Amino acid sequence: MIGNKVTEALTVSQQIQVGDIDAIKAGGFRSILCNRPDDEEPGQPSYATIEASAKAAGLEIRHQPVISGRLTDADVDGFKEAMREMPGPIFAYCRSGTRCIMLWALAASAEQPMAEILETARKAGYNLGGG
Repeated sequence: MIGNKVTEALTVSQQIQVGDIDAIKAGGFRSILCNRPDDEEPGQPSYATIEASAKAAGLEIRHQPVISGRLTDADVDGFKEAMREMPGPIFAYCRSGTRCIMLWALAASAEQPMAEILETARKAGYNLGGG
């Protein structure tokens, strides 16, 4: 399975391709959240291309583009809103998965101890502790 499971409700991933949609659906996901802006790098599939395939597969999909290295409070609020509103489990992607895990960590910080957040992220393959 592609992606890194963070919680029962969320898996994060690097950029997906149209050919990954069937595996995402087969993995039991009900929604896809794209945190990557279009045209971030040459050759990446557009959100519209992924969206058409996801919708054809019966998945809900949302585009919440976040500029790498520039997470804002509005971005975190948008992520929280998507997690609340979209049917789960949710498969979120960006270029490498790092923006998605950072959004999750910041969203979770109001409700979970930081040590728990860092450990959950580590188990998902992301070192947010800076060490």
